[in-house]
Amino acid sequence: MTACLTRELKTLIELSGVSKIKTVFFGGGTPSLAPPSSIQTILDTLKAGDLLIPAAEVSLEANPTHLETSRLRGFRDAGVNRLSIGVQTLCDTDLKTLGRDHTVAESLRCVEEAKQLFPGQVSVDVMFGRPSQKLKDWQTEIKQIADLCVNHVSLYQLTLERGTRLHKLVEQGMISTPDGDTLADMYLAALEVLESYGLQRYEVSNFAQMGYESQHNQAYWQCKQYIGIGPGANGRFSRETDSSVREARIQTLEPDNWMFEVEKYGHATRKVTQLSTKDRLEEFLCQGLRTREGITHKDWLLLSPPLDLVNLFQSNKRLTNILDMGYLVIDQQGLRATPSGILVLDSVLPYLLVALSDVMEVHKTSVA
Repeated sequence: MTACLTRELKTLIELSGVSKIKTVFFGGGTPSLAPPSSIQTILDTLKAGDLLIPAAEVSLEANPTHLETSRLRGFRDAGVNRLSIGVQTLCDTDLKTLGRDHTVAESLRCVEEAKQLFPGQVSVDVMFGRPSQKLKDWQTEIKQIADLCVNHVSLYQLTLERGTRLHKLVEQGMISTPDGDTLADMYLAALEVLESYGLQRYEVSNFAQMGYESQHNQAYWQCKQYIGIGPGANGRFSRETDSSVREARIQTLEPDNWMFEVEKYGHATRKVTQLSTKDRLEEFLCQGLRTREGITHKDWLLLSPPLDLVNLFQSNKRLTNILDMGYLVIDQQGLRATPSGILVLDSVLPYLLVALSDVMEVHKTSVA
């Protein structure tokens, strides 16, 4: 597996022609089950090519089991400098319901150990909307999370995946999950508590002390280039031979098939899609408006010089109404959602995407 990861990494770096790597994120599954030597081998591959900048952020997702906690020092020595811990909940009963292998006591030990090894660079993941969860209990729990004194919290609403045991239990009415109004109240309660502890919302689901935001995740939201390696990984980058064309790449999902293809071809890219300018702008709207800064005029024009953000709102009454309702702001900095707008972003985005399509169609017609 490690040999295939390094081979695919070298192949895709060569295809992209990238000269510097600013962030590395080991995630998507449970990378903390891998030996630290595997992590070090991958990072050494980047260092050997003088690709990894000295100040690079190197993050690793970890579950707080005893086994994985015992490896944290090894991960740090291998080159990891930021840890994201899947705490999920501080309720042992809910951990069992969610099918997690760790306990609350193990989570607390892991967080304390991580804070010693990665000072100022520890994030915890926590989940709300769990079966039978009550708002009052959640308010107590999110305060306990904030009291852990970490610099970053990622907040997720439980998603029931079809085919899972939990989904079947809810579908059969054996357990229930909070309704939509309660979920909204839970999110707002978490927002209030986390911000009172100095953890500012810089993206819909992410909160951090100023200066401790995840650099890697910000690259996703700003639609920057990134290379994805490993089974089922996703990437977005331009080939060295044509920097004007951005490709979306999906790697083979099944590990055995993935390794077979890497050994045979040097990589296991299952699907390649060329992203049009419209595709990239749509993605930028959907991702960028999730963030505190939103979309700057400068970054938008890098993708579409003839079409500035103001064009989206000209002669579009629905978008003007959205501005008037206080959900969006467009000014000298760019376009961003207001605090109230972030709460209804899924309802606002379709209007923006339709407006973008209309503007691009008019522009194409006028050019023709």
